[in-house]
Order: sequence, then structure tokens, then C-alpha cells
Amino acid sequence: MRPAAATAAAVLSVSSLAGCGRLDDLAYEPTQTPESWLTIQPYARLTLVGREVVLVQPTTSAIVYGLGLLAVVVGARFLWRRRSERSRLWWGVALILWGVGALLAGTSYEAFSYAIKCEGRPTCVWTSGWEIGYLLVSVASFDAIALAVAYSCALGRARRALSAYALLNLALYLVVVAVGVGLANRFLISFELLLVFVAPTVVWCFAFNAVRYRRDRQPLDRALLGAWLGLALTIAAYLGYLAAGFTESLWDRGFWFSANDVLHVGLIAWMLYLAVVLDPLVVDARPGDRVEPA
Repeated sequence: MRPAAATAAAVLSVSSLAGCGRLDDLAYEPTQTPESWLTIQPYARLTLVGREVVLVQPTTSAIVYGLGLLAVVVGARFLWRRRSERSRLWWGVALILWGVGALLAGTSYEAFSYAIKCEGRPTCVWTSGWEIGYLLVSVASFDAIALAVAYSCALGRARRALSAYALLNLALYLVVVAVGVGLANRFLISFELLLVFVAPTVVWCFAFNAVRYRRDRQPLDRALLGAWLGLALTIAAYLGYLAAGFTESLWDRGFWFSANDVLHVGLIAWMLYLAVVLDPLVVDARPGDRVEPA
């Protein structure tokens, strides 16, 4: 089985555990009832196929769904223009996974969170199988990016080492999430732990490209450095907005713009950067290229 197919099969198999795990044991904190869920955020009532549906955070949902669709389109563009480049294959896989993750997250965290987490329950639950799927495909996406960088910027032992790290990192995360679902352990299926698995990949790629660019001044390394810095700034803006409590203070005034909106708008800009700046430069490193950092 090809690595991409094996990855997809593993992600699906672990995601399926969410349906038979103990996720319903994890109550939302602080405790929310279905009624209070609709007081802490905006919502709209829609009629779809003769049934009333509560759409939560309509503007945020539109932004995150837009991000997901954009990521899928940019990933498909990498694949369409792949030629024989494995680096382009993995960029395409990574961004399509990213897009799928955004659609899963938007469905459970925002748009249909009431139906998934609250409707028909005395109190709302903390997470869902949709969110487990989001966590898995997000880490898989970053590991696919690591593979893309390995094929475009490294040869020999460096390529093998980074490729092995990416595959082992994903395999370990699959095991950790499976255990977290089975034990209903919040930390093991948290966004914070996702960052623990993702951050070393981004840091390594940044350091690798920084050393190469300082030595060779290649446009691909410059574009990748811009990508890593842009991603870091986007996450920093999200964390800063979240820590400052702007979401709640604005909502008290009747205006909704959440930390997730900051993150998703930044990531839309990031996706456009990948499409416009990075895409034309991505090719595989080949014997004869000077690719290894000094």
C-alpha cells in the first residue's frame, strides 16, 4: 500500500474509534446546557429539508468552510501540476488533508455544534468524532508537509531521516489519540497536544531552510521561510487574541469576531501565499544539487 493510502486508512480506522469510545463522558467545561449554549455565541435557525436546524456562529462557519475549500483547491492544484515531482505530490496531499480538517472542525466546533454536542442532551459534551477526525488529519497534514520539504530540499540521509520522522510522528500520534479516545482523556485528544506533535516539524523545517538560504540564497528556501514565518505569526495572533479575551468582550457588545476567525483569516492568506509564491518553485531535489546544510 502506498504511504498516502496507508496514512488515510490509518486515520480512518482511528477516527472510527471515536464512535465506540467514551467521548460522551467528557462534559463541556464550564458546564453548558443546550439553552445556555445558544447564549454564549451567535446562531441562526434555518429550515433544511423540512427540518429546523440551528446554525451556530454563522460568520465563523462561513470563514472556516471557505478556508477548507480553498485548501482543497490549492492542494488539487499542486497535484494537477505534479508532473513527476514527489514534493508536489506531498504538498497536494498535505493541503487536501488540511482542507478536510478545516471542514470537520467547522462542522463540530462551529456550524453544527449544537446538533452534535447539545441537542437532546441534558448538558453539552466537550468533543465529538468530527473533532477527533480533525486532529488526526491535521497532524497527518503537517507530516505530509515534512515529506514535501524532504523531497524538495534534501537528499540522502537527510531525506531519509526527515521522512522517517514524519511517518513515525504520525504513527505515534495515531496511537496516542486512540488511547485518548478509549480512556476519554482530555489532554490526549486536545488541541494543545496536537501542537506538541506539530511544532517540532515546523521548527525543523524552518531551521533547515534558514541554513540553506543563508548559504545558497535559493528562491525556494526564501519562499519556504516566508511560509513558516507566516504560519508562526498567524498562530501567535490567534493565541494573543485568545489570551486577551477579545472574543468575549466583543460579544458582550453584540459583535462576534472570535480567535478562530483571526486564525482562519490568517490561514486563508497563508493558503494564497502557498498558491501564488510557493507553488511555482516546488520541484524535487536531485543528485548534483547542493542541498545539504553545511
